[in-house]
Amino acid sequence: MAEIAVSLVIKNLIPLLVQEVRLLKGVHVKVASIKGELEIIQSFLKDADARVEQENMSNVEKTWVKQIREEAYHIEDIIDEYILHLAKGPLGPRQHFHFLRKFFQFTKKLKAKHVIVSKIQDISINLKEKRELAVKYRFNTIEQGGLSNNARSVTWYDPRVASLFIEEAEVVGIESHRDKLINWLVEGPSNRIMISVVGIGGVGKTTLVKKVYDNKKVVAHFNCRAWITVSQSFKKEDLFRDMIKQFYEARKEFAPKEIDKMEEINLIKVLRQCLHEQRYVIVVDDLWDIDFLEYIKFALPNNDKGSGIVITTRNEDVAPSHNESSSCYVHKQLPLPSDKALELFYKKVFQHEENNCPHELVELSSKIVERCEGLPLAIVVIGGLLSSKDKVVSEWGKLHDSFSLELDTNSRLRSIPKILSLSYHDLPYYLKACFLYLGMFPEDYSINCARLIRLWIAEGFVKEKQGLTLEELAQAYLNQLIHRSLVQVAVFDEVGKNRFCRVHDMLREVILSRAEELNFCLVSIQNYSSFDKIARRISITNNVNTPSQSISNFQTRSIFIFGLDEVPNSFFTTCFANFKLMRTMDFEGAPIDYIPKEVGNLLHLRYLSLRDTKVKMLPKSIGKLHYLETLDLKRSLVSELPTEISRLHKLRYLAAYIEDNDVEFNIDFRQAVKIPSGIGHLQSLQKLSKIEAKNNALITELGSLGQLRKLEIAKLRRENGMALCKVLETMSHLQTLRIQAASDEEVLELQSMSSPPPFLQTLGLSGRLEKFPEWILKLESIARIALNWSKLMEDPLKVLQALPNLMRLQLLNGYGGEQLHIEGGGFQKLKNLRLDNLGGLNRLIIDEGALPLLEKLVIGECPQLKEVPSGIHHLKSLKIVEFVEMPIELVLSLQPDEGPDFGKVKHIPCVDFLFRTHGVYYKSYKLGNSELLERLQS
Repeated sequence: MAEIAVSLVIKNLIPLLVQEVRLLKGVHVKVASIKGELEIIQSFLKDADARVEQENMSNVEKTWVKQIREEAYHIEDIIDEYILHLAKGPLGPRQHFHFLRKFFQFTKKLKAKHVIVSKIQDISINLKEKRELAVKYRFNTIEQGGLSNNARSVTWYDPRVASLFIEEAEVVGIESHRDKLINWLVEGPSNRIMISVVGIGGVGKTTLVKKVYDNKKVVAHFNCRAWITVSQSFKKEDLFRDMIKQFYEARKEFAPKEIDKMEEINLIKVLRQCLHEQRYVIVVDDLWDIDFLEYIKFALPNNDKGSGIVITTRNEDVAPSHNESSSCYVHKQLPLPSDKALELFYKKVFQHEENNCPHELVELSSKIVERCEGLPLAIVVIGGLLSSKDKVVSEWGKLHDSFSLELDTNSRLRSIPKILSLSYHDLPYYLKACFLYLGMFPEDYSINCARLIRLWIAEGFVKEKQGLTLEELAQAYLNQLIHRSLVQVAVFDEVGKNRFCRVHDMLREVILSRAEELNFCLVSIQNYSSFDKIARRISITNNVNTPSQSISNFQTRSIFIFGLDEVPNSFFTTCFANFKLMRTMDFEGAPIDYIPKEVGNLLHLRYLSLRDTKVKMLPKSIGKLHYLETLDLKRSLVSELPTEISRLHKLRYLAAYIEDNDVEFNIDFRQAVKIPSGIGHLQSLQKLSKIEAKNNALITELGSLGQLRKLEIAKLRRENGMALCKVLETMSHLQTLRIQAASDEEVLELQSMSSPPPFLQTLGLSGRLEKFPEWILKLESIARIALNWSKLMEDPLKVLQALPNLMRLQLLNGYGGEQLHIEGGGFQKLKNLRLDNLGGLNRLIIDEGALPLLEKLVIGECPQLKEVPSGIHHLKSLKIVEFVEMPIELVLSLQPDEGPDFGKVKHIPCVDFLFRTHGVYYKSYKLGNSELLERLQS
């Protein structure tokens, strides 16, 4: 509702207005009056929101709410324009005009302040009229029995999101369906089969197929696999590229870079060539267009290898039937029967009560589940809502009564978004804006969680709370949305942190239906130049069905670019000429190679992302962006930051490096950027990566950055090591630290640090270590360690294996000895172990009881290691083993039938052998692959 806009004005803009116009007589009174009127209006808006929930809002109220929203935006515009006006410097640049400049500036500011006073008076009158109108029409009188909001004032911060997500992801009632689909895939004929899973939205089609796709039997049966989500708006070339990349990745190879520039026909040729001799499986999820299915069938070779295509669709007409071909199978996914639906509901709601429902809630639970009509998505979302409420009849009765009429009067398909909307209505207001913001991203888009968090902060959605950084608080917001099943975790790492998230397509429909509440719209690049709708937030893509309109509005605050092949020059002209009040510009992945100097005119800019672009240089005018909080230059071509960067005192996130996948992995694989002196002025920085440590003076400046959580520093010389240690001891909040020497022969002098950062979770050291740093053993919270080019002569595992919370360990040229020994009881939490380029290693011993949770083991380029690690058969949790560029003797010893050590690895679901093609690209072979044997024997 408009309450989002009003609350943002109260939170972010009124205090700023008070500060700017503090010298003008009478303004304080007017500002206080506006603030008071807005706070009263907020209460009316919350009640109006409850009426929307019950579909009990009159047309008069709807008009009033719209006017309030527009008035809130008007207030925001006035203040931002005023600040922008005052920020413009006087015309004369020379010192001898100093007096005239001062007089001009005073006159100019005085005039602007009188203009703002006049506008404030108008706003005050308008708001008073709006408030009186609300009282007159009794907008705040609503029926009793609405949803309780007791929990809305409490901020819930739960770092155990990974375990919560795993528990919430449990499914019910699909076991027999899953086994049937697996049998069709694995036991099917040699010719290619096609399986269609058909059902209404939210019935669990994708969930079922994902369980099949990830099943060990299926993974082992196919040489390579891919999963693409089509959605209604798609570009065939992008989907083909995605398929190619996944198929190569499944074989532990890198796809040819040329595919990024290929047209459709050439992409199909590459795809067919890639799969010519492969047994593959592909899932085409959420298919709407039967024509695209024909493209898929043509693009993928029918090579008599037993390959399979699996599609999910809501439209039965899209699915090829068994009548058309004996190799086509159709599975109709039906809603859950009542007993299974209730079981799923109990698992979701009573997960902390061992799925036991209190006696007094049994009847009400059954009624609520009946309303969900057996749809798993609806059950999970409503269950997530109830799991956060008091488990009492009165609370549950209110919820049941608030949506019973809607469910009784609407069809099954239309009922789903209504049920999902209940979870939206139950959100506290500080989460509603965060949730709606997800609509800025394309359908089926995997959203980088860290990116999302930074955007929320830039937009002003995250309220400050004592004891937490804005980033930590935003992560708590995201955790809440995940817990309520409004956001799904797409990818989380080995330490349980969610890295990517997404929104279910049905929930996205709920978001888009409320686009006006955040005043955002989706625009096609073909139509942007004629888009005349007033929108504060614009997302530009290739394929969005929008009317022909124009984006030249002064009021636009945010702009995103997704999946464009080309950005017209006229677009840049529009951006920097018209969008003077811009707050966020997210150009990640956009095909651009420069940023004009006019970017410096965007005084209000908080967020600028040039990640994965071809931009080579930042204009000096970047120093004018005094409100900038995020500057993301990762994988751009920017190699040096301008001196003016030191003026950005509000900057919280500064990340930049250059990466080239065509060169073989080395210590400079990710090139750091040069930074000027003055970096110590950026005292709000939370993340700084990846910078060159050119001298002690610069390193000493880092000591002023007391808020740093992540630091990545490169080109460190031995003589600067002690200075860095001294600085690091002062960084009490640091969680991630990566240090890289000037070369792989340069010694990292890090012994002098006696008190390392106490909360360090990730440590990467790249460079020679004459001695193992003893301070590492003090890192009780450490979860990830990488020792690269360390060339230690004493076995580092003897000391590292005692670290209680270590989950990932990498040694790349980190040890020069002949033997590594992991003792029983060692590495109790380690999940990922990588040993690379250990030239002298000829034996790896793993005692029973060591590495009980290890899931992935990678051993690469150890030319003297010619026998399988001793004790590998003890690793019962091991899922993946990769041998990279290993001796022929070891590879042969592991092959089925004749390999003497095959029995030691046969319990491992996935054993792969990788050989370099060029740069960081590899060709992968599965255990027993005939091509692998031919390679070894040639």
